[in-house]
Amino acid sequence: MQYMFIMRSTDEAKEAFKGMPMEEVINQMGAYNESMINAGVLLAGEGLADVTRDSGFVVDFAEEPPLITDGPYGETHELFNGFWIIQAASQEEAAGWAVRCPLGPGSKLEVRRVTDAGDFADFVDNEYIQKEEGWRDAEGGFRADNP
Repeated sequence: MQYMFIMRSTDEAKEAFKGMPMEEVINQMGAYNESMINAGVLLAGEGLADVTRDSGFVVDFAEEPPLITDGPYGETHELFNGFWIIQAASQEEAAGWAVRCPLGPGSKLEVRRVTDAGDFADFVDNEYIQKEEGWRDAEGGFRADNP
C-alpha cells in the first residue's frame, strides 16, 4: 500500500522554524529521507515553496469558467508545505515512519492511503481505468506518449 504524508504547520511552527539554522533543518530532513530510501519505502517526496513568494495560485471551480487567483490560500494550518509518498505493508508501518519525521511543535503530518486499482474494482472495464494502469506501468510514468 502507498501512503502520502502531508506536512502541515501552524503559525507557532512557522515562528519556531525561523529560529532554526537552515543547515540543521536540511540535515534532519536529509537523514529522515535517507533512512526511508535505505529501507526501500520512499517513492516520492518534495517540499513546496512558501506561499508568500510568487509560487502558486488557486483555481476556484465555483464559477464557469473557473477563476484563477493568487489566493486566498486559507489559514496557515490549512496549507501544506511538502509531501512524501511511501510504500508500506500496513497502516501501522506507515505510522511508524510518520512519527519519525523531524517536525516540531505546531507541525502536523496528515497520513492518507493512496488509492489503488482495488478501490475501483467495480470499474475494471472502464477505458480510463485500463489506460491509467498502463500509464502507471509504463517506463517514464504518466506521459501522453505512453500507451
